[in-house]
Amino acid sequence: MSEQLQLGDEQLPGYLASRGIVPEGTALAVEPAGDGNINWVRRARARDGRSWIVKQARPALERFPEYHAPTERIGFERRYFELASKLSESGICPRILDFDECEHVLVMEDLGGAERLDHALARGAEPTEVAAALGSFLGAVHGATTDPSLAAEFQNQAMQRLHGDHIFELPLRENDFPLPPELRSEAERLRSDPTLVGIADALYARYLEPHGALVHGDVQAGNVLLPDSGPKLLDAEIAHVGDPAFDLGMLVAHLRLPAIARGEPERATEPVTAAVGAYRERLAGAPTVHFADAARYAGIEMLRRTIGAARVPAVAEPEAARSVLAEAVAWLRDPPDEP
Repeated sequence: MSEQLQLGDEQLPGYLASRGIVPEGTALAVEPAGDGNINWVRRARARDGRSWIVKQARPALERFPEYHAPTERIGFERRYFELASKLSESGICPRILDFDECEHVLVMEDLGGAERLDHALARGAEPTEVAAALGSFLGAVHGATTDPSLAAEFQNQAMQRLHGDHIFELPLRENDFPLPPELRSEAERLRSDPTLVGIADALYARYLEPHGALVHGDVQAGNVLLPDSGPKLLDAEIAHVGDPAFDLGMLVAHLRLPAIARGEPERATEPVTAAVGAYRERLAGAPTVHFADAARYAGIEMLRRTIGAARVPAVAEPEAARSVLAEAVAWLRDPPDEP
């Protein structure tokens, strides 16, 4: 097996020409795109205004090189978008323009300077329409992918476990996450609660079960762009067959957390209700997804976004963090039956 060609900014124009995306000798401006936590991601821009997003999966994660994951993850992303785009007419999946299986490179449409959903929520934007679109999309995909044989096409356990460890396990274990002192003591109190840890462990086991439906695996607000044409859901490298309630729970968590942190939880009621209603309408009862199951996943996601490695700016103030933790723990212990 030949060693992977690791692209660099200077090589990218020639690489895109070799793939037939641009003519040989085309001058391109190359710049980082997005956060680039997992993959090497660049925007390539031609003088005529055309542009492309190029992602390459490498063995070491881009922002966290101490973590390694199979480069095949980008193939699962490509497969998810190709399949999901056929199951929903919403246009929520970004267009794939080229896939290089040998070098693990995905070339996608560039959505330009579109705002991210997490940034929109942080400034208090009204997300109900976006929430309904995302809920409808997830319901359509989940309802159409219940065939057990699909699991063989999405054997993505390494990424699933890497992500799962950071959601379910690490926040409730001894860790060195850089928490402020007042939050560190609260995190230690939660870690010493065997009932809460047991709930999280059981939820992790359920998340790992390889049956249910095709899930995106990372429906967080930072993975949703908001161009004028409607929301786009990105970054499906954790796609796998599993519990559909997980996707819905992640969406609910990210719709609720900013409002709770601001002391305005009632502002999240309409978006969450719209997302769940649209989801149920498209799901059409197959498979049955109970809101209480999604709420538990939402609870663990809000908890890890407050005391885990992936803390969000909304919980920077101690009072905001405590408010989010209170709801997260309440939903884990006794999840609501309806939004």
